[in-house]
Amino acid sequence: MNLGQWIGLIAILLSLYILWQIREVLLLMFAAIVLATTLNRLARRFQRSGLKRGFAVLLSVVLFIIIILGFLWLVVPPFAAQFQELTKKVPQGLARLNSLLDQLESRIPPELGPYIPDINSLSQQAQPLINRALGSSLAFVSSSLEVVLRILLVLVWTGMLLTNPVAYRKVFIRLFPSFYRRRVDGILDQCEVSLEGWVTGALIAVCAVGAMSMIGLSVLRVPSALALGVLAGFTNLIPNLGPTISVIPAMAIALLDAPWKSLAVLALYFVIQQTEGNLLTPFVMAHQVSLLPAITLIAQLFFFTFFGFLGLFLALPLTVVAKIWLQEVLIKDVLDQWGNEPNIN
Repeated sequence: MNLGQWIGLIAILLSLYILWQIREVLLLMFAAIVLATTLNRLARRFQRSGLKRGFAVLLSVVLFIIIILGFLWLVVPPFAAQFQELTKKVPQGLARLNSLLDQLESRIPPELGPYIPDINSLSQQAQPLINRALGSSLAFVSSSLEVVLRILLVLVWTGMLLTNPVAYRKVFIRLFPSFYRRRVDGILDQCEVSLEGWVTGALIAVCAVGAMSMIGLSVLRVPSALALGVLAGFTNLIPNLGPTISVIPAMAIALLDAPWKSLAVLALYFVIQQTEGNLLTPFVMAHQVSLLPAITLIAQLFFFTFFGFLGLFLALPLTVVAKIWLQEVLIKDVLDQWGNEPNIN
């Protein structure tokens, strides 16, 4: 390679290194872009009804703030009270499960003993994992101030993007060659529509799963039904993995009352997830976001491995945007055109 190629290679490697070092900031910026895009499209709908741009943006922001404050006022106080009860009853439920397993082991015939795993040894092996999880929880609580600062940073960026989204869009488009800028503008329109579809579908799914879980747990008379319902709805933002996370504390608390309730909770969550996955999600997101389940799971594992917990929550919108860019730029504009140049000779 000549000197210019070496300089280009070094510049690319240096750029990748810088992007990797600021990956968390880039994720927060993407979260702000998703929120600003959603509020901007809502403001556009208000503009179609005759409102001016400033009033439409203000109405969108006020509506967003009212929804957040209403959620905090209606859900957080009882959730906080029930969450304290939940933190006490989950270990009790696990201890109850351990005692039931010990009783079951005592009733097993001696000749079957060598073929059954030792429960005590399994508990000892699981103890380091439990301690690690508790340590992670304490670290998360201790970093709550950092989380608040990140949320405020996202909100400030969202406000900046909302004030003049066209200017920021033009700056981004000018990063591309002049002959490709109109094409980039069309791709950004597709990204806006897809992100709006994802946000709409995610909010509907969160509310539906949370409400069905709370009603079902209340019918079964499981304690902390509100907290568990909110947890089920919130973790539904994580496809595939979220339902598994939310069913464990619900089963542990139900086990305190009766073993059959724990199985009933498992059946309830299974029915809710089947309803959400086979009826609600296809109806809401069929014409908005279409991703293969395997691709969704791979994307979650990828973003969680490289970007942590924030990457896990943003995995789906990141995958939606990445899919559009890969499909439009790499497939349509590069691979589909490869070899189709007219033969001058």
